[in-house]
Amino acid sequence: MDLEQSLFEVETGNAGRENLTFLLGLEDKTEKETLYKRAYAVKEKYIGRKVYFRGLIELSNICQKDCCYCGVRKSNKNVQRYQMTEEQAVKSAMWSYKNSYGSIVIQAGERADEKYIAKIENIVKRIKEESGGHLGITLSLGEQSKETYQRWFEAGAHRYLLRIESSNEALYKQIHPADHIYADRIHCLQYLRETGYQVGTGVMIGLPNQTIGHLAEDLLFFKSIDADMIGMGPYIIHKETPMVDSFVDFNSLKKRQFELSLKMIACARLLLKDVNIASTTALQALKATGRELGLLAGANIIMPNITDTEYRAFYQLYEDKPCINENAGDCIDCLQKRIEFIGETIGLDEWGDSVHFSARNS
Repeated sequence: MDLEQSLFEVETGNAGRENLTFLLGLEDKTEKETLYKRAYAVKEKYIGRKVYFRGLIELSNICQKDCCYCGVRKSNKNVQRYQMTEEQAVKSAMWSYKNSYGSIVIQAGERADEKYIAKIENIVKRIKEESGGHLGITLSLGEQSKETYQRWFEAGAHRYLLRIESSNEALYKQIHPADHIYADRIHCLQYLRETGYQVGTGVMIGLPNQTIGHLAEDLLFFKSIDADMIGMGPYIIHKETPMVDSFVDFNSLKKRQFELSLKMIACARLLLKDVNIASTTALQALKATGRELGLLAGANIIMPNITDTEYRAFYQLYEDKPCINENAGDCIDCLQKRIEFIGETIGLDEWGDSVHFSARNS
């Protein structure tokens, strides 16, 4: 298959699984660079060369789910559980506001009890009130009822990230216990759209038994649900999970995981044009300049961790998570220099909403 023809088909919206599989399978260095440059050109056209920050608050590592890949799964008895107070969460959010981040993300282990639901609702309301409505709020709190999503939306959250992890149902079942239902995840994405959120989803890249054909189908899934935001990154093992032995030598696979992640970002940008795409911290776990290279491949969102260092070491979904000992102030200075070095600017004091969402709802 021809590289230029495949790029053209994807850019013009005529791509099928075959075109995307071809691009994801590129191995030649020059061809990969061509892919990244074309994706970056599309980003420049639809998004610009501006990076938006989402200050990440890891609220709690208490989780009712038992996902086979995750370091905070409920069966892991070797992790110290914690839960930030409402005051601590609001304080972290206001630090973001005062430092011109524009938006925050509240992420936590999954729970669905009323006490927890009400706590999130109160936190969101207080952040909106104390920032005068100026701080954008994204939630990433797993599967919930439509009523819960509505409560949090009415409290002031307007973006929600719920990864599908894999759009292939058989692969989804391989990485989750039997009581985790694929159809439930799909229904939740529908509830989020119906509620009015900017809807984000994503997948893990380089899972055991995952093919580039599966990843091509993931990209087409993003398009089929009209996603507004994409958050995806490489699968990295955690020693306290059932999947720890999935690879005989994970270190030897790191380069493949990293490059495949960059190709997924680039293909997502070419295919989806004006959505927000995150350059995730997991990329930095595999390569020191990972997040910058993600931006150069087409991403436009960075999520600096603003969680108190008291808790960061306990919120490790995967091993070798970077920056767990850096305070939020150190992080912003470092990131600003890194982003300026690659010729981009930071959208300070801006929500950085999905252009795709705005265009659909204009």
